[in-house]
Amino acid sequence: MKPVILPVEGKNPVFGKDCFVAPNATIVGEVVMGDACTIWFNAVVRGDVNAIHIGDRTNIQDGAVIHCTYQKAATTIGNDVSVGHNAIVHGATVHDNVLVGMGAIVMDHAVVEENCIIAAGAIVLENTRCESGWIYAGIPAKKVKQVSAEQIAGMRRTAQNYVMYAGWFRPNID
Repeated sequence: MKPVILPVEGKNPVFGKDCFVAPNATIVGEVVMGDACTIWFNAVVRGDVNAIHIGDRTNIQDGAVIHCTYQKAATTIGNDVSVGHNAIVHGATVHDNVLVGMGAIVMDHAVVEENCIIAAGAIVLENTRCESGWIYAGIPAKKVKQVSAEQIAGMRRTAQNYVMYAGWFRPNID
């Protein structure tokens, strides 16, 4: 089984060095990825209606969806970002060293500044700005607690771990 990697309207996905794409992931259209990114099982990165830019060492975990809004909202995701299992980032900007928790949703024109945690199941509404260094939780997501130095280090470590995990799978699929 190979991942689905397709052009849309003449725009092909572009991958940095040492990216890992799971066999059943889907990446289509105007998607530009940095180095050492990992796209996991059943994840969808759909740059068909607008552009998606992803920085270095970012992991899009199992079942996550990255999409945009036609002619209105592109998606930009920074370096060392972890987008958790079944999370959605849609037409938003996510800065460096962020954790988007499992099942969380980040909507159009939202901005998640660096060193933020979006808690599992949280919904960041359209046009929301999540301030650097805070945990946001709930529906709609609200600032609930400052991120500790240990949590900031943990988010960087998680991004590095996903690069390592990809190495476990490469011998079986390359």
